[in-house]
This record gives sequence, structure tokens and C-alpha cells, in this order.
Amino acid sequence: MSARRPSEKQQDRRRKITELVMAEGTLRIDDLVTTIGASAMTVYRDLADLESQGLVHRNRGNVSAASSLLYEAASEFRLPQNKAEKEELARAAAELVEPGQALVLDDSTTGVYLARLLPERAPLTVVTNHRGVFDELRNAPGISLICVGGDYLPWADAFVGGMALDALRNLRVDLAIMSVSAVTDGICCYPQQEMVQIKKAMLASARRRVLYVDHTKFQRRALHAVAPVEDFDIVIVDSKTTSADVEVLRERGALVEQAGRTRGVAAGTQRAGRA
Repeated sequence: MSARRPSEKQQDRRRKITELVMAEGTLRIDDLVTTIGASAMTVYRDLADLESQGLVHRNRGNVSAASSLLYEAASEFRLPQNKAEKEELARAAAELVEPGQALVLDDSTTGVYLARLLPERAPLTVVTNHRGVFDELRNAPGISLICVGGDYLPWADAFVGGMALDALRNLRVDLAIMSVSAVTDGICCYPQQEMVQIKKAMLASARRRVLYVDHTKFQRRALHAVAPVEDFDIVIVDSKTTSADVEVLRERGALVEQAGRTRGVAAGTQRAGRA
């Protein structure tokens, strides 16, 4: 069962609209129509779709950015954002994957970039609830692919719910690699509780746990806690992450690797994988 996706032209236009609104905070819709260069009807349809995804709010002829406290942006919008940073994180995470392992990837769009590198580490078994990761790997040689089904969330391009949770709870993998929407005071957070449950089930299924987050995640907030950073065996951050943010992670006991720099720099002793 497949959800209908917007055309590439629609996706590009909606990304541009979202970027403009997020940059300005609030815009008059009439001004947005002029800037975008599309018809008013087209822009209003785009805004209705973006509002349904929790990206924007419309009110009396104005449109404003939605609070990141409650919402995560749609997968199609997140995928091209911070592309260089996501590629950097994906390369670092790929170095932790060994041929013959089973690993689970969450709905993070960084996982799509990682999936593109995984055939180089084959043979592997990859478990995911993210259709973007599935699409990248479905024809990849040497990859045994398990897609966790359940209730489909179009904005996340991922599956959640009881069926997905039951499937994950019955699996045991070598490695879980995931991201989150925000890291606040050393706590990993995500806006939607249903996705938090999936991420927790993935962590429980894994012998070793890896978190990868770019520098923007330390500037955001989200509603629900997933796990403290010290629950991960390694935390990978991008090269733009500030020393202050890295220090907070290390003070909590996390093993931190900064992508693009010398590996293995961390506070404390590296922890062994979980039995």
C-alpha cells in the first residue's frame, strides 16, 4: 500500500515556502504568493498541506512557522536539509558497521544517507520502519532487508503502531543507529510520542546503540524524551557542533565522536556492547 507523493515540482515549491516562512517567522500570504510566483490557489493548497504536516500555521491572511516543540517536519522537507552534515554523519556511522551484522535504522532522514553507503559493508541484514531507507536498499546486492510494517505516517514516511512495536520487540540486532529531533541538556527528545515508542523499542532490540545528530539538534527543543545520551554506546556529532555542546555530552558520560575529526576522542572509558 503506497501513499501518493507530491511531484518533484510540488516538493521544491513547498520546501521554498517552508524555508521562507521559517526564515521570516511570519509572512503575509499575499506577499508569499508574489515571491513564489505561483497562483494564489496553488500556494493556498501548498500551505494547507504544510499545515497538515505541522510545519506552518495560517491565521487571517498570515502564515507563521510552527513551534518545533510540538512538530517534526515532514520527511520530504527534512531530507535535503543540512545535506553535507548528514553525509558526514553517515560516513562516520558506516565505519561502525561490520559485514555480517544485523542493524536497525529509524525514521531519521540521515538514515537514507547511511543506507546509500551500506552496500559497501555487505553482507548485512537491515531492519527499518522508514520507507526512504527501504527504497534505497530494496535492490541492493548483499542486503537482506526487513521492513517493519504497521500504521503508515505520511509526514514521516514511516510505519508505527502496535504491529511495528510487536515486530521490533521480537527482534535482536547487533546495532541500532538513530537520530532525534533535539538534544536538550543531554536528553534526546522527539515531538511525537508514537515515534518515541518505536525508537525505544529499537534501542531495546540492539546489542550496541549509536546516536548521530548534527549541530542544529542542540538548538531545538521537542516534547518527549527518548533516552539520555549516556544510554548510547557512542554519540556521533558533526564537525560544526560546538565544543560547549560536546562538553555537555561528555559530562554526562557519553562517548563522543566528532565526524571529520580524529576518531575515538571521548571522556570516560568506552563501553562494551550490551549482552
